[in-house]
Amino acid sequence: MSFKEFLKDKAMQISLIMFALLTIEIFLLAFPVGRFIRIYTIVVIILSYFIGIIVEYYNKRKFYNNIKETLEDLDEKYLITEIIKPTNFIEGKLLLEYLSEIDKSMTDNVSKYKYLTQDYKEYVELWIHEIKIPISSSKMIVENNKNEVTRSIDEELDKIEGYVEQALFYARSNTVEKDYYIKNIKLSDIINESVKKNKNSLIREKAVLNMHDLDYSVSTDHKWIVFILNQIIQNSIKYKDLSKTLSLEFYSKCNKENIVLYIKDNGIGIKSSDINRVFEKGFTGYNGRIQDKKSTGIGLYLCKKLCDKLALSINIESIFKEGTIVKLVFPKNSYTNIK
Repeated sequence: MSFKEFLKDKAMQISLIMFALLTIEIFLLAFPVGRFIRIYTIVVIILSYFIGIIVEYYNKRKFYNNIKETLEDLDEKYLITEIIKPTNFIEGKLLLEYLSEIDKSMTDNVSKYKYLTQDYKEYVELWIHEIKIPISSSKMIVENNKNEVTRSIDEELDKIEGYVEQALFYARSNTVEKDYYIKNIKLSDIINESVKKNKNSLIREKAVLNMHDLDYSVSTDHKWIVFILNQIIQNSIKYKDLSKTLSLEFYSKCNKENIVLYIKDNGIGIKSSDINRVFEKGFTGYNGRIQDKKSTGIGLYLCKKLCDKLALSINIESIFKEGTIVKLVFPKNSYTNIK
């Protein structure tokens, strides 16, 4: 707030003061009052008024500048009412009072919706755990009655199980930090587990697997990284090139500051116009619009979100109609050992 702007705001008051001084001067001319008294009276009134204005300006400027600077430094700007110092002028007191009321109302609403969201999340998680029981029972029935029909049913059950697992991880994706356990994990172990989870689909596609240079250990959460790898493998299967046998290659490289895991396929690839948007929520791109793919645009979005939470990097390189390489970058730290 500049002094010029402050004076503009006081324009009405200044005009009234000038009018009052002019009236006083005219009134005094009607009486035998000396020139010194007339001038003294006007000067005292003007000086008193402008000294009052200057003091008021500096008090208000200090108060509002304090609010501005505090807001710029605050990440949670709604905490301003708890930090800002009280003032002695009425407008500032009223402003803080109204801001406190607004802040309280906002906090009450946030708490309400937070409770509703948490309640819904708990219901989703409960439902997912309940639905897993009939899926497991169905898979046991299939296992005990093997034929061409039940094999097809088993594959569809695997897909259902994958979507259910995706829903569970999506529900928990905002609270990963409360649900992970970081430990040393061998890359070969998590790759083997992820491949095993997709064995039916890989066998059906007669996929060729090539796994090498995986004798490194990384520090991460076992459950979450297996889910991420599972999503990547499922994408490779979904977007395979129908004109050739699916090939999947898993390998890693150890650099000075990180260990990089590569998952390479020979699928239909990703168009260059889509490559920068594959991690966006709900983005399906050209491949997702192919009629039989039925993409949701959630898988890679979740992978990126979980990698960010786990302090990992995920990158994709692709040549359309040739294949795709997904890179997972695990930073080295004091808990990472090469074996």
